[in-house]
Amino acid sequence: MNQSQRTKPVTWREGRRVRAWELARQGWNQSRIAEALGVTAGAVSQWFKRAREEGEAALCDPPRPGRLSRLTAEQHQRVAELLGRGAPAWGFVGERWTRKRVAEVVRRQFGVRYHPAHVSRLLRRWGFSLQKPVRRARQRDEASIAKWRDETYPAAEKRGPRKAKRASSSTRQASSCCLR
Repeated sequence: MNQSQRTKPVTWREGRRVRAWELARQGWNQSRIAEALGVTAGAVSQWFKRAREEGEAALCDPPRPGRLSRLTAEQHQRVAELLGRGAPAWGFVGERWTRKRVAEVVRRQFGVRYHPAHVSRLLRRWGFSLQKPVRRARQRDEASIAKWRDETYPAAEKRGPRKAKRASSSTRQASSCCLR
């Protein structure tokens, strides 16, 4: 999409510049616009100069450098639905999603190959977060663990006599051998 074809600002900075341009069209002066938007009058002046010379599209942020995404916006939106089916639906053993598995699903579904390290960035973009599974033995018995924690351990815990609290700070008396 071209900058001049945009209908809405993408970032808040871009929105602020577009708002300044709208206020200028309504007859506001630059110092009043700057005060209303919390910027300097010089910044507003620069925005307007650029807009007059290059057109209103100059108020938009420049495109980000780097390669364009290999997935379309619709494909990016579909990924969450695809992963929501669960790993076994894609032929993987267990419910755990790894970067390698996600990369494989994207490759199968869209024909796009991603390095597993880049999949981490994509997962963050798609709203997923890193989850580390808790390691537990298969033969773990929750009922016996709860019984031990609540009954056996408190009974076996050693409780010595309580020490009296000191009345003042802990100072040592001088030994008698070194007194003169």
